[in-house]
Amino acid sequence: MNNKHTLLWPVLAFSTFCLIGLGAREAIGTVYGAAEARDLLEALSRAGLYLGSAIATASATTLALMLTLIGMLRRIDTEFDQQTYKQVTRIAVLSTATLMISFLVLLAFTLPIGEFENLPSGWYNYLYTALFALTVAMVALAATSVTIVFMTIHSIVTHITPGDDV
Repeated sequence: MNNKHTLLWPVLAFSTFCLIGLGAREAIGTVYGAAEARDLLEALSRAGLYLGSAIATASATTLALMLTLIGMLRRIDTEFDQQTYKQVTRIAVLSTATLMISFLVLLAFTLPIGEFENLPSGWYNYLYTALFALTVAMVALAATSVTIVFMTIHSIVTHITPGDDV
């Protein structure tokens, strides 16, 4: 697989999830007041805590499995090209970024946002938009990681499987 194709599918996955997130944000529409923004933040935080937790777990697991994969690649008698190791590195970088964003999202969603008083009127709208964007970015990065994991596994299986049956 050449470098152009190794980046095409992950970029498409990331873009697709970002567009879905943008579409969802547009469907929600404009947040008109602090009370409405607080309600949206509460709804987003309920879902965001579960989603952030699941994605953090998946990202941490992926990082651990990349260490196992590197060890396996070194023990296999077959030589792997530089592209395989680049893909493993991309997975590790994306999983780390996803894990850090999920930590940030989890931390933000544990704050008692609705209990804050004397905040400027536009603050809730900005907070909601930022948290929604972080949540979308977290999901998009996770989808990108999964895409590269699939491509790496396919590449390795193709490389070590005798014949052209893969």
